[in-house]
Amino acid sequence: MSVPESAGGPDPVPTAPEETVGAPRRALAIVVGIVFVDLLGFGVVVPILPFYVRSFAVTDLLIGLLAASYSLMQFLSAPVLGRLSDAGGRRPVLMLSLFGSALAWTVFGLATEVGALFGTAAALTTLFASRMLAGAMGGNIATAQAYIADVTPVEGRAAALGLVGAAFGLGFVFGPAIGGIAASPTAVSSADAVFPAFVPATRFSLPSFVAAGLSLVAFVATWAFLPEPDRQRGTADRVTLVGQFVSALRDPALRGLVVAFFLVSVAFSGVQVMFIPYAADLFGYDETQTALLITYIGVLGVVNQGVLVGRLARRYPERRIAVVGAAILVVALATLPFSPQIGGLVPLAAGPTWLTGPVAVLLVVLACLSLGNSLLNVSLSALVSRAVPADRQGTAFGVTQGAGSLGRTVGPPSMAALYVFAYWSPFVAGALLALPVVAVLARRR
Repeated sequence: MSVPESAGGPDPVPTAPEETVGAPRRALAIVVGIVFVDLLGFGVVVPILPFYVRSFAVTDLLIGLLAASYSLMQFLSAPVLGRLSDAGGRRPVLMLSLFGSALAWTVFGLATEVGALFGTAAALTTLFASRMLAGAMGGNIATAQAYIADVTPVEGRAAALGLVGAAFGLGFVFGPAIGGIAASPTAVSSADAVFPAFVPATRFSLPSFVAAGLSLVAFVATWAFLPEPDRQRGTADRVTLVGQFVSALRDPALRGLVVAFFLVSVAFSGVQVMFIPYAADLFGYDETQTALLITYIGVLGVVNQGVLVGRLARRYPERRIAVVGAAILVVALATLPFSPQIGGLVPLAAGPTWLTGPVAVLLVVLACLSLGNSLLNVSLSALVSRAVPADRQGTAFGVTQGAGSLGRTVGPPSMAALYVFAYWSPFVAGALLALPVVAVLARRR
């Protein structure tokens, strides 16, 4: 059995005594639940967001900008929340972020009513303001990862961080599904019958209110059940966001990981945003059919990150898993836009009427995309954990996740512009961006 390679990271965290094993497990479950709620709220609005923007009769460019605004605020807040959690505690930061998320999703669902009262500009301002607040609160992912690093031995962190990845996947499984159900005429009419007159029940507000309610449940669970972990507290030095990134880029142990997080996030986020119009334009799918594809990707992500990655991590070094994941991602991204053409060459002889050659190829490519992304993301997080001492875990995760958020800020508008030029270009560009990641990780020791 291969021994995972070390990047000169922290010493192993002592295993909890027998009588306290239950507490870390419960804390781990709660933290994973927090990540799930964050991604659930994000996923709930995925199928409705384009239609929400279009309901105000404005340009589709605002769809990409709205997506980018979330990631921009996540980029700005993740290092700050990570540093605050190092200095002041993980639990208070998680509680603050969950309460803020509940407020953000509530306001997000009221944009139509604001528009009816004050006009389109006010409605769009409401959408952007609430989306930015949700993004800022979404920076708590770095704090959640640091919490897991606090309570998990080094040799078990890849598997534990795989659970965080599985929570991401679950958010994309249940989020779009819940959003689609909550936006259905049946759900809207049922809610309208029981809501007070001053609470709007629409296909846009109801999914948002569901996300807000879930954030409140997670807030209460954190307050009631989540303990502050035993850890080595960092200093409360005031380091600027730019200073943190400059420091990380000067650190040989973190430099490549920060760059990798950024490039992969640019590529993958742009593809995520442009996949819905791609599926509509080339396959003729509507929002419901596209949501099913997103759910399919999410189910695969749960299996990959919750089961497969943990098993692989016990046999192979994280670096090797990351290289393989990046390589799979390159191939999947480059192949995705040409699924209809490839599928046309291999028509299926049997099967349900909806399963044509192009659809079959698309499903296989999406499965590869999910696998590559799962292997790469979890392994990168484990490598970050090994690269820094115990008292810098929150800051390191904040910087790398901030780099990812910056990539998710740049990716959607850039890939949207490429899509207008040629439908295949954002996917091919994503593959080209992922190629250097393979090289960086392959050279890492």
